[in-house]
Amino acid sequence: MTRRTDWADRADPAGRSRPEAVGPDGRAPAGVAPGLPGDDESGGPRGGGRGGRGGRAGGRRRRGGQQDSGSPSSSWAEDGEPPTGDPAERARAICLRLLTGTPRTRKQLADALRKREIPDDVAEEVLSRFEEVGLINDEAFADAWVESRHHGRGLARRALARELRTKGVDSAVIDEAVGQLDADQEEATARELVARKLRSTRGLDRDKRLRRLAGMLARKGYAEGLALRVVRQALEEEGEDTDDLGYEAY
Repeated sequence: MTRRTDWADRADPAGRSRPEAVGPDGRAPAGVAPGLPGDDESGGPRGGGRGGRGGRAGGRRRRGGQQDSGSPSSSWAEDGEPPTGDPAERARAICLRLLTGTPRTRKQLADALRKREIPDDVAEEVLSRFEEVGLINDEAFADAWVESRHHGRGLARRALARELRTKGVDSAVIDEAVGQLDADQEEATARELVARKLRSTRGLDRDKRLRRLAGMLARKGYAEGLALRVVRQALEEEGEDTDDLGYEAY
């Protein structure tokens, strides 16, 4: 399967290289999300966390031992939003923060902007611009999701389609992404899953082994007929008599 990586291009939506997360004056430039190079894992500038210069997280220590509540720039580092009332700038900062290190679908970002009370028309404009420059790409997201979840978790096409629907991916895009898994590949993965699980069922009676193994495949989205066929074959290879087994055992 060819995996597209358009979303991995972290270009600035305006076509410029993204600036450093902390400028010469020690404050984050407008429109840059926390978590970029130069930030610590908590999303704030290095040195502002526990053990860093300036005291504990949550505020800088003033002379005399008092602590303030944090400057606007430190509040931005925590919230992921710039200290401005411009909704477009806030929307861009939110999207950049959410996209840092993790691709997201357009619906996921739209939901996040709605939660932060970004006006719908502003959100639509910002999201469309992010799509134009490749920072949002639902097709690439779906392809990568199918490849990762099938090979990593052994999920079947039905389960993969269900997960992509919950993330707001369009039905046509889902069909194209899961369609890259053919029936033979899906069955081969089911056999690998059963082979891995088979040893842990030894010692159980035959019907219980069948239910446990077939149930495992069902939870991963495999059809009943395929699950029963694969499990029966695996049990037969171990010497189990499966002639009297039918769907009622499953």
